[in-house]
Amino acid sequence: MSQTRAVGTRTAEPGRSLRARARGGRPAAVFLLALAACAAEESVDRAPLPAPAPLPALAGAPPLTTERTLVPRTAVIDPPARNPAVPVEIEQMLAEGYGELEIGPGQPLAPATLDGTPPPPRGPRPKLLTRFVHLADTQLADDESPARLAIFDGPGPFASAFRPQEGHECRILNAAVRTINAFHRSTPVDFVLLGGDNADSAQTNEIAWFTAILDGAERVECDSGDDDDPVQGPDNDPKDPFFAEGLLMPWRWVTGNHDVLHQGNFPVDTRAELVTGSLSDGGTRDWSLPGGPVVTGEVVPDPRRALLSRPALLDQLAATGDGHGIGPDEQAYGKAFYEFDVKDTPLRVLVLDTAAETGGPNGVLLEDDVERFIRPALDRAQRDRRWVVLASHHASRLLGDGSFAATGTPVVPGALSVEAWQALVGGYDNVLLHLAGHTHVHRVTPVTPSGGHAYWELETSALSDYPHQVRVIEIWDEDNGFAAIRGVALDYAVDDDPVAAEGRRRAVVDVTSGFGRDGSGAPSWRNVELSIERPD
Repeated sequence: MSQTRAVGTRTAEPGRSLRARARGGRPAAVFLLALAACAAEESVDRAPLPAPAPLPALAGAPPLTTERTLVPRTAVIDPPARNPAVPVEIEQMLAEGYGELEIGPGQPLAPATLDGTPPPPRGPRPKLLTRFVHLADTQLADDESPARLAIFDGPGPFASAFRPQEGHECRILNAAVRTINAFHRSTPVDFVLLGGDNADSAQTNEIAWFTAILDGAERVECDSGDDDDPVQGPDNDPKDPFFAEGLLMPWRWVTGNHDVLHQGNFPVDTRAELVTGSLSDGGTRDWSLPGGPVVTGEVVPDPRRALLSRPALLDQLAATGDGHGIGPDEQAYGKAFYEFDVKDTPLRVLVLDTAAETGGPNGVLLEDDVERFIRPALDRAQRDRRWVVLASHHASRLLGDGSFAATGTPVVPGALSVEAWQALVGGYDNVLLHLAGHTHVHRVTPVTPSGGHAYWELETSALSDYPHQVRVIEIWDEDNGFAAIRGVALDYAVDDDPVAAEGRRRAVVDVTSGFGRDGSGAPSWRNVELSIERPD
């Protein structure tokens, strides 16, 4: 049974503009096409308030999913019967336990080799080279923006247009930061590598909230337009300001299509007025009404929502913290292509920018990028005897010519095909791994270019969608002629944070209601130990 998100309406009072109206007005067909592609600071005029109190550090190391898992207590409703965008209906589902998790058994490491043979036994002195966290697809959304397309959400291909927890996503990201820090205190982490789609719609305030949470800030307030306070009092609802402790280790930026495109699909120069305007055709949330229902019509505008061009995005990133991989060279280049070495190891990470600002959700790498950055960086790594980890938002099978019929996106001249990209990488026998996000699914793929060097691709599911996990990655020199790549999923903890806990309950309802999708992937893709011949 197909459903779409409900739209709130409200009757205008004499002398007062209509803030919310039923779906209508300008044609919305273009938004519906956009959703097919997706199936793929503070508010203005605020009075200063005291800084929120920090949460206590999480006690002890959070368990990895090799030790235990968190699974929904109820089965998925199939076919969907109630719409979690309707406040009364999600409250009913929450009361019936559809947002609850229970502890399940751990999932062991699944060993794999590129040729399917058993992995060789470890040598006498295996050495851990690095441990880092892959954090992909937060899609931190300004859920009150007129640029949203929430009315088109429904089960199946449109499931990403609205998420019941999206108003809580800042607190969920903060919970993930606290969890990574707690893990780091007992099991040191060298850095956090993003997977792209860090923001939802390339908005200035979304990127500002995201970087503030990861960098740490005394006050983060993920609210736009009106100064909302759905639950009276401080620090008890998702629109209240909170203290962000920030990551205890460096983090490095990766660009996704949602970071440079309106709703991950449309060029920002075609949507600039929509985002900072006062009219929502696609459906957004109104937190002045109980439960923050989805509405269309007039909304409170906010200039902090302005869309970022790719150069403006790079400038904003370079101005935060240590730049997180973005500096003058990247700003001059105009895309987030860069490299960094892992200290005291032979490892080098090459970060690739696969988002196409021309539009569409798919990945694009240009021959110009190959000649300007990628091939010289791979040649340099080979000369320096470095083992290479590639990182981008899109996995190689999702690369193409940039065209996308659903949004009318044209072909990008000079774009590499999947085969051409894999053949290029296969020419370098020092490449171990290509990390990606985008699909919101845990996945492992052995890439075997014809006549070239085989290597691994590893995709991490989204923080924004079930199972709402990050992945802890270790790379080992096994002292037997092989390297091992271990990737283990990690659930975020919500101890001492009732707002994040409520966000998680709503996130679980998204999947158990039948509206959201399960990105757990096959069991052999979740906790993995991937063997590959050690480069010389």
